[in-house]
Amino acid sequence: MQLRRLEDLDLRGKKVFLRLDLNVPMKNGVIKDDTRIREALPTIKYILEHTSKLAMCSHLGRPKKGAHTEDDSLEAVGVHLAELLDREIVFCADYATEPAIQVLSRLDPGQIMLLENLRYSEGEEKNDKDFARILTEGFDVYVNDAFGTVHRAHASVDAAAEIFPAESRAAGLLIQREIAALQSLLASCEPPFTVIMGGSKVSDKIGIIMNLLNHCHNLVIGGAMAYTFLKFKGVDVGSSRVEDDKMNLVETIVRAAEKRRVMIHLPIDHVCAAEFSENSPAVEVAGPNIPAGLMGLDIGPKTIAAYEGVIRRSRTTLWNGPMGVFEWPAFAKGSMAVAHAMAASTGKTVIGGGDSVAAVNMAEVANKMTHISTGGGAALEFLEGRVLPGIKVLLK
Repeated sequence: MQLRRLEDLDLRGKKVFLRLDLNVPMKNGVIKDDTRIREALPTIKYILEHTSKLAMCSHLGRPKKGAHTEDDSLEAVGVHLAELLDREIVFCADYATEPAIQVLSRLDPGQIMLLENLRYSEGEEKNDKDFARILTEGFDVYVNDAFGTVHRAHASVDAAAEIFPAESRAAGLLIQREIAALQSLLASCEPPFTVIMGGSKVSDKIGIIMNLLNHCHNLVIGGAMAYTFLKFKGVDVGSSRVEDDKMNLVETIVRAAEKRRVMIHLPIDHVCAAEFSENSPAVEVAGPNIPAGLMGLDIGPKTIAAYEGVIRRSRTTLWNGPMGVFEWPAFAKGSMAVAHAMAASTGKTVIGGGDSVAAVNMAEVANKMTHISTGGGAALEFLEGRVLPGIKVLLK
């Protein structure tokens, strides 16, 4: 896979349309975590070293039609981005009425612009070509650095890129780094390679698991999906969440692992509760079988020790999905232990987006990971071996 890189473009004096992922958590108009904004800075600064004619765009949340709020407006993001860049950012709230290129043409050399939330327009998620033309008309160059969106065929990701000649569109620095890190997992990772999978549903992870079984040596299972595996093995799981209709998928994974000599590691003890509630008292179950009336909400101390040992012996580790309901302190020990074990590893450690990123941030060990993916869904689909629409349009 050969991406056309930002560095391959001649940006001198060019008008640049830049798709970013500024989809940050907001509450009452206040940014709760600016990680994605900071991740965008290297590409923005690179472009500004070559031209001042820059228009940036992103989506934010999932705004309801006609019910726009301060928590789905990019205006506060623009203010914070201006502080980080020490540049004046002109906020373009209605680019459908006044095209972005017209606003850009009136800016002073020290000003750049940010468009309002792309998802305010129905044309964005529909990959509407007319909406893409409204966005990009008059621009010379298209750059995408929103890795978290490249698995979606949306107008700003797919149709907009297609409007530009191939030699005038490229991947930003973040996308390049993401693709390089994920490709190395599949092509040149140092053995033993361990994949840690958590989360709620086997059905959500079947594609990535089946593809990674061709590369890994250990498959460590946690989260609610572990109880589906345990039930398949004949273990009592009490009232734990189980996908009873997905046992065929579990069997497919188990048989494929046996064929490829991949060791599957499952919980051997649990932290449970009588109901799914943060206030429900935690109950430790010392063995693999969970009594009736209890549900598993985290892995137990024996499992933690076993999983830490697997991580310690691994030279490459990929983690996607928590070991339990880590948002609740009583059921966070498993996920925190995995995060700290990976932080202590001397091998390559990759966090595959989603809740695993939140977990390593909670554990305050994010800076000790080799790579943390900014796009959970995109990372998973890439590791499944899919051709992602937002990447396909950036290939040479």
